[in-house]
Amino acid sequence: MMREFESKDGVMMIGGKSAVEIAEEFGTPVYVIDEARVRENYRNIYGAFSRFMDTKIHYACKANTNLALLRILEQEGSGIDAVSIGEVKTCLKAGFTPDRIMYTGVNVSNQELKEVADLGVMINLDSVSEMERLAEIAPQHEISFRITPGVGSGHSAKVITGSKGAKFGIPLDEVINTYARAKDLGFKIKGIHAHIGSGGQVVEPFMDMMEVLINLVNEIKELGIDLDFIDMGGGIGVPYRPQEEEMDVGELAMNLTDMIQEETDIKTIILEPGRYIVCDAVVLLTGVNDVKDAGIKKYVGCDAGFNTLIRPAMYDSYHHVALANKFGKACTQKYDVVGPICESGDYLAHDRVLPEPVEGDIVAVYNAGAYGFSMSSNYNSRPLCREVLVNDGKAELVREAETVEEMWRHQIIPERLA
Repeated sequence: MMREFESKDGVMMIGGKSAVEIAEEFGTPVYVIDEARVRENYRNIYGAFSRFMDTKIHYACKANTNLALLRILEQEGSGIDAVSIGEVKTCLKAGFTPDRIMYTGVNVSNQELKEVADLGVMINLDSVSEMERLAEIAPQHEISFRITPGVGSGHSAKVITGSKGAKFGIPLDEVINTYARAKDLGFKIKGIHAHIGSGGQVVEPFMDMMEVLINLVNEIKELGIDLDFIDMGGGIGVPYRPQEEEMDVGELAMNLTDMIQEETDIKTIILEPGRYIVCDAVVLLTGVNDVKDAGIKKYVGCDAGFNTLIRPAMYDSYHHVALANKFGKACTQKYDVVGPICESGDYLAHDRVLPEPVEGDIVAVYNAGAYGFSMSSNYNSRPLCREVLVNDGKAELVREAETVEEMWRHQIIPERLA
């Protein structure tokens, strides 16, 4: 089931703090991170797998790279799945040591490969070209390979990554030859990795992927290569709708670890949850600027649009919304919740039943922690918003709002135009 929030005197509470007080103190739009929920989600997924076998959680930090959030996960013992040199350096700044980071890039430049290798971070290679280039840059580096399992899953066609013909990974018919070549090149080969997509809600595709990985592990063993780990990637979904069923991570963990232990000599499983850990730990609060009756449709116009949260516009994703200052109040009519961006596609929610809204209300957008702030933009020359961390009834600013002047900081007007 989707996460439920406490109500106090008709006001939504987040981490023991009033959503209205947060909005008044920090302004809107603002992303609100619930520290206790982040820790709880991490411990749930780690506990589900570690009770069966040695487990490493590599948080897929592309979901949310806020430094305070990363510090929380570093304290919990997490590792990192990074997809860019920027993510690697951000996680190092947050306190992660290089041995706790795995870099999985795609279409990676030689410059980026060298930077990552020089930092001592394991590289999960995505292609034969990348392997050959890395052999010239950093021979004997620690590596694994991302393979294309031919199994895809996800909440949108845009996030399915494991299907045959995908841009990611080593095609199945090239995997064995690629591992043999890596051995000849002298790499320290540590594991095998696959990722089927983002937002999967059922167990079966993960089991199908694991069967592919297990068969490959045993073929690779015949080359004289004993792998340390299987990395099953991420993609474990969470419920975005009130009555939606959630993934049974206990069943997932039991089935996958059983398969590995019965059919291979592998001792360690790695998984890369991002959404599962941070999605429902963050709420986006946005102020109502305008309420409009357009005849056939009514609009709640907010100060957050797809510049702040792009998922509804980009993926047609559902996010639950509520009026934080009228929490639990009777709903009266349907409204579209829309933003300030000059596009018809700028919306946060369609046809939602809400209590009667007025200017000054606070809309809470649920499940905003994964690919919310990290995908936000300056479109329409709008500065990036604040982020706040709440814990035990206290709120702390963990990202200042950007200013218009800061948006200009890298722009140069040539002297001849001055």
